[in-house]
Amino acid sequence: MSLSVALILLAVGAAVIVALVAYAVKLRGEVQRRDAFRCEEDARAITNSLENLDYVTAALVQEQVEITEGAWRCKVLLEIVEPSLAERAEFSAFAEVYSRTRHLQTHSARSKLTPRERMREDKERLQVEDEMRQPVLQAAQAVIQWRANGGKTLH
Repeated sequence: MSLSVALILLAVGAAVIVALVAYAVKLRGEVQRRDAFRCEEDARAITNSLENLDYVTAALVQEQVEITEGAWRCKVLLEIVEPSLAERAEFSAFAEVYSRTRHLQTHSARSKLTPRERMREDKERLQVEDEMRQPVLQAAQAVIQWRANGGKTLH
């Protein structure tokens, strides 16, 4: 192999390495950009969930929303903020209402029920609401207090 061929191959190899390094740097920048965007989106979701939680708990305490609806919404919002929040003892009424009513039909599935089935489900839901009204209202008040004390997450 001649010296000129070896130098050409060396230059081509160096050019390929430089191009691969430039591409790797570009990809790393894209990963960092996407990570930053994801973190911003997560923070925005938590902020929105906390705001919605404030509205729902206030509506629950003022009895402007049904106990079942408010409990479901609070449970979901707490889980968005921090999954373990819904498991805290002072907020557990939300999860209990959810577990006792999650089998009930909603929206279009509810409209497909016969009037008798709807009445049976309404009776069951109202029974749960009667039993859980005070615990849910206390849990809503606990969320309001937690938020007033600066509650955002457990950390």
